[in-house]
Amino acid sequence: MKQRIAALLQEAITNLVVAGHLPADLPTPELARPRQEGHGDFSTNFPLIAAKAVGRAPRILAADIQGALSRSPWIERVEIAGPGFLNFFVADSALLGLIPEILAEGKHYGELPRKSTKILLEFVSANPNGPLHVGHGRGAAYGDSLGRLLACAGYDVQREYYVNDAGRQMDILALSVWLRYMEAAGAALVFPETGYRGAYVQDIARALREKVGDTLQRTLSDILIEARDHDPDALTDARIARLKAALGAQYQDLHGFGLNAMLADIEDDLKAFGVHYDRWYSERALLESGAIERALDRLRAHGDLYEEGGAQWFRATRYGDEKDRVVVRENQVTTYFASDIAYHLDKYERGFDGLIDVWGADHHGYIPRVMGALTALGLEPEQLQVLLVQFAILYRGGVRAQMSTRSGDFVTLRELRAEVGNDAARFFYVLRKSEQHMDFDLDLAKSQSNENPVYYVQYAHARIMSVFRQLEERGLSRGSVAQCDLTLLNTPEESVLIRTLGRYTEVIEDAAAAREPHQIAYYVRELASNVHAYYNAHAFLSAPADLREARLALIGAARYVLANGLGLLGVSAPETM
Repeated sequence: MKQRIAALLQEAITNLVVAGHLPADLPTPELARPRQEGHGDFSTNFPLIAAKAVGRAPRILAADIQGALSRSPWIERVEIAGPGFLNFFVADSALLGLIPEILAEGKHYGELPRKSTKILLEFVSANPNGPLHVGHGRGAAYGDSLGRLLACAGYDVQREYYVNDAGRQMDILALSVWLRYMEAAGAALVFPETGYRGAYVQDIARALREKVGDTLQRTLSDILIEARDHDPDALTDARIARLKAALGAQYQDLHGFGLNAMLADIEDDLKAFGVHYDRWYSERALLESGAIERALDRLRAHGDLYEEGGAQWFRATRYGDEKDRVVVRENQVTTYFASDIAYHLDKYERGFDGLIDVWGADHHGYIPRVMGALTALGLEPEQLQVLLVQFAILYRGGVRAQMSTRSGDFVTLRELRAEVGNDAARFFYVLRKSEQHMDFDLDLAKSQSNENPVYYVQYAHARIMSVFRQLEERGLSRGSVAQCDLTLLNTPEESVLIRTLGRYTEVIEDAAAAREPHQIAYYVRELASNVHAYYNAHAFLSAPADLREARLALIGAARYVLANGLGLLGVSAPETM
């Protein structure tokens, strides 16, 4: 509806320009939903913005545009308001026409025309050194919902998970798994503080022992060198080096076993959470293909790398960062940052029109160095959009929930899903802007009450479906929507519900442009409230036949929009509750 009104407004302005009544270089008019009731369905401040360039008072310009508007069945009236606003009131008959349109398109209603814009969306990308936790869960729910939303808005979206499988953290996982493997063989040891201590490491070690038997056993004292004169990180690195030397070629078997076990766990967890990826992109593949060295050579050729203290540094301060950044350590091993530079260069080279990275909020300081590297590479940093997701804090009984003993020091996504279910977890995760802090009330998420937002929305859908089941049980016939007299839908509750339905595609467009799936969550809550109010105020099946048919058409349309909106959030629309 917004697009139709906008087209009429632009047509009027264009006609005035062609007639010589307006200059040709005016800004594009914008429509917005008025904040105050009674100011119409849409409003534009174009007369105020263009008045100076036109040389006319805003209200006079508004009157000129009003007079140039073509008659349309979509518009009931247009009013001039305040210092020069134009308020558009949509005709009820036009809104009624949406009902058969929604029913005809069904589960596809809301899908906007396809665009040629290709977007690469990368999200979660957690290191495969442990299970996903509740923080990753929020990023997963947000990223997946954003992907669904962008696709619905017509974009060509590719979803990607970047696997950090080549760095130091994976070596620490391999060392941790090997130590637990040795424990399972009866070795007595004090597990290092810098190792991964979660019970999942013991699970991997047991599975490893079942597969390889005693073939990876070595003398512990050869690996666990004394801690004297070593800081924790240096000690860990020394132990990793000794383990690599002791195992030789078998180290890659150990490393790969731990990596594959964690990747399988992460992929299974995300799949069960309804999250899909088109590609899992390996950091190790970047290293093995020479892509990292090629990216560094490109920076080097432009004078953006220098050597100091045996390490190689990127001149990040040249591009606005607070300090220069290491890309190659003293031991000639490249850093995570070097891999990220090469990874983003590869993203650009794959020909996407837009790149979106979804990062945890703790990575905020990482943005300037990545943007600086893109600039240094001669790329357009504006093509990359970094969206931040804040951590989620769990509460039970009004008290911050204790951390999980099963997983070491965090609550896993799998544990959260088991407690509250996928639907509640996904809906609660996207109920706020991603960059806002979030308190996750576990008791509320599990409750079957109107205070639980996901229950409230799903129950509205289930109530509608119950009406159609009763219709069938009573043996009542249902005519085609084309034969319905929709003008009978004239009560206040019906008017509110119809106007809310009329905003759905507009909300999709706005939410996709703003990268804000929470707008969809807010919308379906509002629509559910309209449905509940309508359901409580009026009879459906006992109404006269012509009115019954019209009301069934209306709630049928509401049912599709509720289900489609929930689907954008990865939440189910149950038929019974």
